[in-house]
Amino acid sequence: AGLAIAIGAVVDDAIVDVENVVRRLRRLRQEGSTKSTARIVMEASLEVRGAIIYASLIEIMALMPVFFLDGLSGAFFRPLATAYVVAGLVSPLIALTVTPALIYILLSNAPIDHRTSPIIPWLHRIYDGLLGRSLRTPAISYGTASAIVMAGIVVFPLLGQELLPSFKERDFLMHWILKPGSSQPEMWRITAESCQELMTIPGVRNCGSHIGQAKNADEPYGVYFTENWISIDPSVDYDETLAAVQEVVDGYPGLVRDVQTYLKERIREVLTGSSDTIVIRIYGQDLHELDHKADEVRAALEGIPGIVDLKKELHMEQPQIEVEVDLAKAQAYGLKPGDVRRAASFLIQGEEIGDLFFGAKIYGVNVWTPPAARDSLTDIQNLWIDTPDGGRVRLSEVADVRIGAVPNVIAREDQSRKIDVSANVNERDLGSVAADVEAAVQNIDFPLGYHAEVLGEFQEREAAQSKLLLAGAIAVIAIFFLLFTSFNNWRMTMLTFFTLPWALVGGALAAYLSSGIISLGSMVGLLTILGIATRNGIMMISHFQHLEEEEGEPFGPALVQRGARERIAPIMMTALTTGLALLPLILAGDIPGQEIEYPMAIVILGGLITSTLLNLLVVRTLYLYFEKPKEIATTTTT
Repeated sequence: AGLAIAIGAVVDDAIVDVENVVRRLRRLRQEGSTKSTARIVMEASLEVRGAIIYASLIEIMALMPVFFLDGLSGAFFRPLATAYVVAGLVSPLIALTVTPALIYILLSNAPIDHRTSPIIPWLHRIYDGLLGRSLRTPAISYGTASAIVMAGIVVFPLLGQELLPSFKERDFLMHWILKPGSSQPEMWRITAESCQELMTIPGVRNCGSHIGQAKNADEPYGVYFTENWISIDPSVDYDETLAAVQEVVDGYPGLVRDVQTYLKERIREVLTGSSDTIVIRIYGQDLHELDHKADEVRAALEGIPGIVDLKKELHMEQPQIEVEVDLAKAQAYGLKPGDVRRAASFLIQGEEIGDLFFGAKIYGVNVWTPPAARDSLTDIQNLWIDTPDGGRVRLSEVADVRIGAVPNVIAREDQSRKIDVSANVNERDLGSVAADVEAAVQNIDFPLGYHAEVLGEFQEREAAQSKLLLAGAIAVIAIFFLLFTSFNNWRMTMLTFFTLPWALVGGALAAYLSSGIISLGSMVGLLTILGIATRNGIMMISHFQHLEEEEGEPFGPALVQRGARERIAPIMMTALTTGLALLPLILAGDIPGQEIEYPMAIVILGGLITSTLLNLLVVRTLYLYFEKPKEIATTTTT
């Protein structure tokens, strides 16, 4: 994607150089100049050297904020920015060395006849009419530009916000969670039936499952948790198949379930440790109070549009055997509390007493009470414990053995106990849902020492957006001073600088008309538009200045008319080249593999249209009314 959006700048560097050399070579030959071709090529290349270098530096500077992104966002977009910046650094180097050499080789003995493309006269007629009308009546240009800007101002607040799009992977992951304490046979039955039903969906090629945790397994869950994995055939319709899968999953009531893709789940796990889009993490000390507040948060979120798969983390009490040592009775037998606990643990859950090496593998050797001796509370109360004097005593004679209610899990973060309420988002943008969630959470009263935080993809997007805006502000300041260095003229610097937001409007309008969402990829596209619009402005104004300073064209409408005619072909060629490079991404649509590039291409194309119209119609008119003749400017300075 970085190379695709850099094509326009790369081509424009070559176009500007070639167009200027050919135009100057043709004019000097017609005038009968005795200058050598090499000299003409060198002088013509040096004329545009400054404009090319400053335009490339500004385009690179516009995308530099992407390098300040870290974490997940940086991992996605830094390679794109790297490719773009490298292309932007190499392109002017090629344009100022290799391109002039090729021009000299290919055009040394070329005929001087001007053979115009049949499109150019037609383009000039249309453009001359529009430009002449806008020069005579500048209110038309100003009104058009103002209308576009107003449309952007109206549309921008209506755009939804996303971090990253939904990746259309062909492998789906489903979580199935029963209540803690559910039996393994029941979980097996549900999992097997769901897999059989999923396999009946057209396009589903396979189904695999991972049920719970065996001893020392890689999942920190019991047998009440399972994952189903399916793959779908690339030939079937993605959205229809996903809807069919979701319908099957929703048909299993009474358990927590969802449908995700591997990449999306990994992204969310990295962000919050949860596989859901929005996570409200509640911190406190008392488990019962945490559970109560989690119920309040869940109830507050139920009516929010766009919220799906709303659930509270499964923290609940379950029966467990408790052994409380009676100190007095234990001392009567010469037993310490630790002796009783170790013996009870050894008898009930076993203990590893050694290792066995066999077939180049290590096997742990565990000693454990037979199941028949520990399958009821009475059996455990009657377990024998060795005493120091060589005798034995029943466990119930030195300890209170009972069944009590204990939490199935105690989760901590930053040394505080926590519980999560989480949800996914569907049929509404993430930013709007997150804003409603934050408002709902703020309306809940938390006791002293308890608080809630809204986490997930939206928090990552807010952090990335803040970094982009801060770095973008610094980049804009740097662009301003690069413009001044290029023009050495405050009026032209201000003119170019304050026309840049007009170009961004096209990107915002394109995003609104396509998906109505501004993702992180779209924001990177807006930064790219900033560089493209600045490049076009520099090349146009530099050409006006060259015509006046070097070729003696008097300041006035004729200068603007000539400069505009001579630059319309390069501008249109650059715009068309960039548009054609993006066209395959746009025509392919939102398909798997292009989830990030597609919205970015839409935004860039929209900005390309408005920035091109801006340079062709508005900048020329503004130049005529903001710039002063060079003689007047020189006298005033003196």
